[in-house]
Amino acid sequence: MSDPDISVVICVYTEDRWEDILAAVSSVRAQSHPALETLLVVDHNPALLDRLAKEYKETDEVRVLANAGPRGLSAGRNTGIAASGGEVIAFLDDDAVAERDWLRRFAEGFADPRVMAVGGRTMPIWASGRRPAWFPAEFDWVVGCTYLGLPPGRVRVRNVLGGNASFRRTAFDAAGGFATGIGRDGDKRPLGCEETELCIRLTRARPDAILLIDDRAVIHHRVPEAREHFGYFRTRAYAEGLSKALVARSVGADKGLESERRYATRVLPAGVARGLRDAVLARPGGAGRAGAIVAGVLTAAGGYVVGSVRARRGDATFSVVEIEGTSHERGDSRERGGLS
Repeated sequence: MSDPDISVVICVYTEDRWEDILAAVSSVRAQSHPALETLLVVDHNPALLDRLAKEYKETDEVRVLANAGPRGLSAGRNTGIAASGGEVIAFLDDDAVAERDWLRRFAEGFADPRVMAVGGRTMPIWASGRRPAWFPAEFDWVVGCTYLGLPPGRVRVRNVLGGNASFRRTAFDAAGGFATGIGRDGDKRPLGCEETELCIRLTRARPDAILLIDDRAVIHHRVPEAREHFGYFRTRAYAEGLSKALVARSVGADKGLESERRYATRVLPAGVARGLRDAVLARPGGAGRAGAIVAGVLTAAGGYVVGSVRARRGDATFSVVEIEGTSHERGDSRERGGLS
């Protein structure tokens, strides 16, 4: 599989991102490894569905379709997977643009038949033109980007990050689709971890599976001004804690928090130390970055505690969706004993 056909799925939900959506599609059309097709999956927005259908009505390589499941990013991705025809399905955020060799780097990773997923590097485009001085790079996952602490190069990982990722089709045959009940629902719930849960489920179903991140598969992700403020930082960190509690209950804390332990015990303390050093040296933002790291950890921990209590009470549910005839059971956290 040295030159696989790749379908690209872009999930969209609001006309406010119209120009971003067009830019995302254009970046896919300009790939050095051409996409087999681009699927725009519209999340329960008839006006946007109609507008995009008119925009791309004369094209064969862009298909516009409605989310066939419940509202949210996971169901939208599952709709795209089911409708796609590629040997590999890649996912691109609707407010991001891919560099020219993005799909080529993904394709190279799948030359090894054991590789089930390949992710890439996501770089922030700050609305203000530059990173806020207080915003720690260790927390770039808050704005959907690659964070400081991930190893460079092409490396094996526990999970890829969903806005810049690709999966072999047989991965969904083995593990089912993205779980609904976690992850984003437009701008209403800044949750995440749906790709983490899927990747852990995949490696359980296929213990020989290899998941990679190749930092040469680059996309550039817009960060709106509203997400450059500490209020959003805190809200997103809390939501991540809630999501991680679901994942840990589903797959067990040992696997569900495996990467997070290293991040919390090595990456973040080093970040605090750098921030304090910069503060002593009177460099801009040093104290703010150190404080934001501490606040982010405490807020995420609070979300994790609340999420764990909710999961034990059975308040949080999820459903693992079958894709194209796979035989995986649907359920909720009460039936299957937990998730995150």
